[in-house]
Amino acid sequence: MSENWRLDPDRALPADAEIRKQARAIYDEIASLPLVSMHGHVDVDLFAANKPFRNPADLLIVPDHYLVRMLVSQGYTPAELGVPFTDNGGTVAGAEASDVETDSRVIWRRFCENWRLFRGTPTRYWLEHEFAEVFGLSAPPSAENADDLYDELTAALARPEFRPLALLDSMNVEILATTDSALAELDSHAELARTLGPDRIVPTFRPDSLLHVRHQSWAKEIAQLAEVSGIATDDYAGYIRALEQRRRAFVAAGARATDHGHVSADTTPLARTEAERIYTAALRGEATAAEADAFSAHMLFEMARMSTDDGLVMQLHPGVLRNHNARIHEKYGADKGFDIPTRVEFTRSLQPMLEEFGLSHDFRCIVFTTDETVYSRELAPLAGAYPSLRLGAPWWFLDSPEQMRRFRESAIETAGFYNTSGFVDDTRAFASIPARHDLARRIDAGYLGKLVAEGRLGPDEACETAIDLTYNLPRHAYARHERNA
Repeated sequence: MSENWRLDPDRALPADAEIRKQARAIYDEIASLPLVSMHGHVDVDLFAANKPFRNPADLLIVPDHYLVRMLVSQGYTPAELGVPFTDNGGTVAGAEASDVETDSRVIWRRFCENWRLFRGTPTRYWLEHEFAEVFGLSAPPSAENADDLYDELTAALARPEFRPLALLDSMNVEILATTDSALAELDSHAELARTLGPDRIVPTFRPDSLLHVRHQSWAKEIAQLAEVSGIATDDYAGYIRALEQRRRAFVAAGARATDHGHVSADTTPLARTEAERIYTAALRGEATAAEADAFSAHMLFEMARMSTDDGLVMQLHPGVLRNHNARIHEKYGADKGFDIPTRVEFTRSLQPMLEEFGLSHDFRCIVFTTDETVYSRELAPLAGAYPSLRLGAPWWFLDSPEQMRRFRESAIETAGFYNTSGFVDDTRAFASIPARHDLARRIDAGYLGKLVAEGRLGPDEACETAIDLTYNLPRHAYARHERNA
């Protein structure tokens, strides 16, 4: 192995020489700006414990569903990559807990032996940035150097500067939002607020399982909602009050936003009596699929109403069919891959919510999608009209160089830059956060450089816009509402 691994300083910038020149100048203005990470899924307890990472596999492979997904597509099982089963007793559908690979060096070797699989993917870009820029490894992974790289990483992870909170500083993360169950006690957030200050690591309110009455754990979680809120949930009125109480608890803990991952974007409200009827039927286990869908749409409308009261930004990202493979879900639980995008409609679906709240200064909603066909047809026109609506950056499945470029090309001409949210990284893979932000900055620099080269923007305007996209827009989009400031 060579002693130094240096990445191409112009990676992901446009190939055209003149545009690249403009893009490089723009990128230089934003490369070192702080990271505003307002939509992520790193576990808050990682920071509260602040312990050394156990090994390279647990840090870089097991929690990265992009990486695991690619290797599974080539014939590995999640268990062979260290992904644990979701059961409590040691067996799931006849599979022994011992089937899960626990030797982190073996997991690491399997990854290195398959490095070629990631060519051309954003995962390749993120991993290269992590390995070379964050951890200072000496060479790209391969079957031949797997053990050497494992030893290099293990030695690095033992040092104090590679503990979670130290990495947060060295990565230049100014603020990090986690995503937390609506039932979370938020104790870890309270402790971090005392030690780091109130605006460094903040929670995000995620109530999905409580809003879908046919969710497999809905009845159990409704009982937990009553316990954690101190409000009985044996009728619809109590259920609503309990959700409002949990939102207030999140606001008090520093939350800026809610997060909603429904299959549909439907926000059609129900009459109060109908909502009460479906809720009562759900408590008896008698709600139909159609009633459940109608109730979840109604509850998105209710979440918007609550946002006008408590100031939490509403993040909506519909259009993903979760747990596409029942056996994978049964064995490994949610968020382990096999979530597949679907076509989604926004114009009519969001109309009830936007007619009621879209012109209100007290309501803010950021909409994301995994269906890029709706950017120019639906989302950009909506964001370009309603002052409460912002168009979220390409995320999940779309956070690749080509699709981020297409996002700018299809959305900006209608929505403009300033009706967008800035970049969000949406990751559980902690060490990939700076890599994801860096890639987005390079793509934006390339797009703005093209506008300069075409005479459509001046160089100063392009740099100012790049700074706004990178830092000011996400800070503004997720700013603490004056009602809870």
